[in-house]
Amino acid sequence: MDALPPLQILIAGPYRSGTSDDPAKIQANVDAMMEMALRLFRAGHLPVLGEWYALPLIEFAGSERIGDAIFDEIFHPIARRLVARCDACLRIGGPSTGADEMVALARENGKLVFHRFEDIPGCA
Repeated sequence: MDALPPLQILIAGPYRSGTSDDPAKIQANVDAMMEMALRLFRAGHLPVLGEWYALPLIEFAGSERIGDAIFDEIFHPIARRLVARCDACLRIGGPSTGADEMVALARENGKLVFHRFEDIPGCA
């Protein structure tokens, strides 16, 4: 990766989608994004998850459960702001309205959008 500058890449994948808010299934979704973040880091990029920003703020703000008013105030809005600051978006995982929104926002902001790790510069 020495010849190419590292990209800051937002990893967009399902968080709650398909989980019925089961904590173990949500954790599996987060783990999938974390695994990809580690792969991107090791390839020389700077991975970012909206959850890294949102979840601590949601907890600090006093959210009592996933999907309450505080959760909704912070979770997707922070990812919307973050995608505008990234160089690219990598869409992973299964169906997710939120992840699809991040891809659409990335495109609207002229960012690179990837659907496979191997398509990212330096990751082939």
